[in-house]
Amino acid sequence: MSLSLRLTGAQVLTSEGLADTDLNLAHGRITSDQQRREVDLGGFLVLPGIVDAHGDGFERHLAPRRGAMTDLGAGLIAAEAELAANGITTAVLAQFCSWEGGMRGPEFAERVFSALDEVRPRLDTDLLAQLRFETAMLDDYAAMQAMVARFSIPYVAFNDHLPHAALAAGKKPPRLTGQALRAGRSPERHLEIMQSLHVRTGETASALPRLAEALAARGVHMASHDDTTADERRGWHALGVNIAEFPETREAAEAAHRMGDGVILGAPNVMRGGSHNGNVSARDMIAAGLCNALASDYHYPSPRRAAWLLAGEGLRDLGAAWALVSSGPARLLGLDDRGTLVPGKRADLVVIDRQSGDIGATLAGGRITHLRGKAAVRFLR
Repeated sequence: MSLSLRLTGAQVLTSEGLADTDLNLAHGRITSDQQRREVDLGGFLVLPGIVDAHGDGFERHLAPRRGAMTDLGAGLIAAEAELAANGITTAVLAQFCSWEGGMRGPEFAERVFSALDEVRPRLDTDLLAQLRFETAMLDDYAAMQAMVARFSIPYVAFNDHLPHAALAAGKKPPRLTGQALRAGRSPERHLEIMQSLHVRTGETASALPRLAEALAARGVHMASHDDTTADERRGWHALGVNIAEFPETREAAEAAHRMGDGVILGAPNVMRGGSHNGNVSARDMIAAGLCNALASDYHYPSPRRAAWLLAGEGLRDLGAAWALVSSGPARLLGLDDRGTLVPGKRADLVVIDRQSGDIGATLAGGRITHLRGKAAVRFLR
């Protein structure tokens, strides 16, 4: 049941910045009507709930050890607890549908989406599915569309993780044996699959437009992943793929920006001060105005910490920094009912200790999903 509350004493992040104002919640929404039950949150900040536009950290809960995947539903429930503890009220679960097999294979994707449909009524955090599809899987285009329709998947990202350069040169791709073992295949069979897909690469140019058109007709949001050049981004834009996830170069991000496409960068990149694999620095891109949203990527604590860091280092004021993890991603994904704390929006919010930056409470749709420490005392008083 959603709560009817009047939050007082806190500084609330409004469209004009932090303000000493009350915030009223009722029926799962922010409301202008004053509620009777008061919670004194003096010493805290109240910020919009985090909208995580891309994350695969949930995989650790589905398979804490290789092969330990007996109950995916229980794993998703555990993942929700981690999301809520990190202030995330809407999370896009980025699930592979890939030739790589194992936890990235189409069969496992089917299991994950089935489990998500089963447990979603028992969750309060809004968990959205993203299908990360390998464009080289030409024979799977129809099955992929059927999966999107069957599970009402709202978001598709296009990937191409084939090691084309090595395959074209007739070389053994890096990490072949490890990938094969994770997929439950022999290295020889894994290499054979990669080679069979690589030789048909030229066919994707004619197949992708039809696939993108079919997905667009269903209202699916589409992203490209790891763009490296302006031409690459322009090609995706021409197909109606209007989100660039984790562009690897400034050139690609600038091309997206010029065309009005959204750019999602990794919050862990901000925390590290650069990409873990040598790609462009997210901090530099943010300073240049080339980022619309930060995503957890593989680490759920990072969006909150990255926004806090950007504000603390003066790269953005708190409102602009927090927009990168709230209203920015919500806008890219067409989630117009969240991302800001204004009447009529979902009561998605996070309560943060003003001094320590620790999360004391998270509410999604007016329901408490995380509560601890001094904030718990205030809510339960």
